[in-house]
Amino acid sequence: MNDKINQDQINKALWNACDTFRGTISADTYKDFILTMLFLKYISDVWQDHYDGYKAEYGDEPELIEEMMKNERFVLPRDASFNALWERRHEPGNGERIDQALHAIEEANGTKLKDAGKSVFQDISFNTDRLGEEKQKNSILRHLLEDFAKPELNLKPSRVGGLDVIGNAYEYLIKNFAASGGQKAGEFYTPPEVSDLIAALLDPQPGDTICDPACGSGSLLMKCGRKIEANHNSRHYALYGQEAIGSTWSLAKMNMFLHGEDNHKIEWGDTIRNPKLLDKNGDLMLFDVVTANPPFSLDKWGHDEAEHDKFSRFRRGVPPKTKGDYAFILHMIETLKPGSGRMGVVVPHGVLFRGSSEGKIRKQLIEENLLDAVIGLPEKLFYGTGIPAAILLFKKQKVDDKVLFIDASREFKAGKNQNQLSEENIQKIVATYQNGDNLDKYAYLASLEEIRENDYNLNIPRYVDTFEEEEEIDLLAVRAEREQLKAQLSELEGEMNKYLKELDYRSQGGLQ
Repeated sequence: MNDKINQDQINKALWNACDTFRGTISADTYKDFILTMLFLKYISDVWQDHYDGYKAEYGDEPELIEEMMKNERFVLPRDASFNALWERRHEPGNGERIDQALHAIEEANGTKLKDAGKSVFQDISFNTDRLGEEKQKNSILRHLLEDFAKPELNLKPSRVGGLDVIGNAYEYLIKNFAASGGQKAGEFYTPPEVSDLIAALLDPQPGDTICDPACGSGSLLMKCGRKIEANHNSRHYALYGQEAIGSTWSLAKMNMFLHGEDNHKIEWGDTIRNPKLLDKNGDLMLFDVVTANPPFSLDKWGHDEAEHDKFSRFRRGVPPKTKGDYAFILHMIETLKPGSGRMGVVVPHGVLFRGSSEGKIRKQLIEENLLDAVIGLPEKLFYGTGIPAAILLFKKQKVDDKVLFIDASREFKAGKNQNQLSEENIQKIVATYQNGDNLDKYAYLASLEEIRENDYNLNIPRYVDTFEEEEEIDLLAVRAEREQLKAQLSELEGEMNKYLKELDYRSQGGLQ
């Protein structure tokens, strides 16, 4: 089956594969099984595609082909392939065999699927009692293998083309699953067009180090890398990230592995309580580009430990206990390189105007001339929340002390449940930011003095006037039109009476 496939077909097949687990375990748990199996299927199909290519080129020479396959980016042990597992699906022990295959892949690929001794598949086991007793578990996993063996999930590069299969599927599943523990899906997932926008605004350059301290599946990081590749035909950059949730960290590592992003370091842990990206002296590493879509207004973010933070990240003030937005902002500011450092962070609008400790922190950041731009986004862009968000852009070295405000909240592609930014919307925001000047009812370049006068309130309507004057109503014209309509109505009623009389309906209670 070599016909081309699109992402929608893959997504539909994946969603159907979820039926295998529904009613047995929660969606937030089987998401990891589905995505890990997708990873295994994808690398198996890539391997087979390359093997078939060599076979077509060199003929049936297994020893020669095996030697050629040693030059592949990754190693796939023969017994660890998806096909090897599928062929034994009717035998007992499916869970154990799948776990062994994942472990073998990990061992065969050195550090590519590990970080600081932590295994990518450490938190994911198919041989778990959560799938029921042995017989039921074996049956469920047999169905799962059969689902992924269907022609729709033939993921060979010759068929898939340049699709970001894992990244797109991850985003699709996150959109469709209810996240566990009451956490909103938007906390784990940045819509792809928002990632595109941030990458374009930050304009990463060859040689840059790029960090996302709340990296999720790594899609925002990789968008920044791909921007360098597209604009400069260079892969000379390094990606760094940290992710608190173990299974999501695993997906980020798988994503990097599949995209050939070998120059990366993704750590597992809580960025605020336990930052892991440190230099040889134990200090926070510094980066050219720092970007993130942190969880909105995170409760219990680490307030109690913040006052005695050994990295002095909260010297401008400690954010409130129940809202961790500025905790992430302050961490990110602290990791910017002195000269080239620039950052983009997605925040809820409350960050722009809330008072108390947040107001003091905001004042300090503005007075230090770190804030470069405030961009208001449309509502309903993020999954799990309908609230509009904003992007804050910071720079370590600015050319002036002004702040550009952009109100992009009214320009979007409307959807049934979610809105989207179109390519045109993104280009307008980026061009306006790069131009750095006023644009009627869209952008305003505010001086530091104006922001001081507003008591450091960054609420966008204070700076960008989007008021549209209503068209004046000509009362005389409206009155004349009303009289004309009354005359027409009277004339119609007269005609109706005339027709009814002709039809002799008067006796049946018609109009008199």
